[in-house]
Amino acid sequence: MRKELFNPDFSKRGYIQVYTGNGKGKTTASLGLALRALGRGWDVLMVMLAKGGNNYGELNSFKNLIKEIDNKLTIINAGLDKVLFKKNITEEDKVEIQKGWDIAKCGIQSGEYSLVILDEVNIAIDLGLIDVDEVVDVLKNKPDNVEVVLTGRRAHKKIIDIAHLVSEIKPVKHYWDIGVEAREGVEF
Repeated sequence: MRKELFNPDFSKRGYIQVYTGNGKGKTTASLGLALRALGRGWDVLMVMLAKGGNNYGELNSFKNLIKEIDNKLTIINAGLDKVLFKKNITEEDKVEIQKGWDIAKCGIQSGEYSLVILDEVNIAIDLGLIDVDEVVDVLKNKPDNVEVVLTGRRAHKKIIDIAHLVSEIKPVKHYWDIGVEAREGVEF
């Protein structure tokens, strides 16, 4: 193993991570990282772009955590209560996504958070709701100590190119293929 990987200076630096692909578990992976970071006393901001409503089990779990973690975690829902596709985007969707992106930018640039999760930002970029060049600019100019995670299918090549870690989650087999619909407690 390379000696520089153990340099303490590298451990204090914030990197850019991307969780993408058509498989299940991108948001779940980012939430696992959030839980790990909270366990180390980090301040965490999660902006859920393209996901609205409050009917998510993970949100319920985090809302019920002990107070020491509650004041370290901020979750913003920046979308309407629906799944976004090219054919169903409204002006209201565009406004909500932009509000969420503005909060995310401020959260990244402020340096107040050690970890910022941009959940489903790849989808928002793919649908043309957030400009990829603006995201790249924010990421390139983020404070050195801020870790940023971008989730969602179809990560843009420009995002992949600047990321330090990219995980592609591929489906091998899924029970949706046999007609099982999203289940409370498992998919949401």
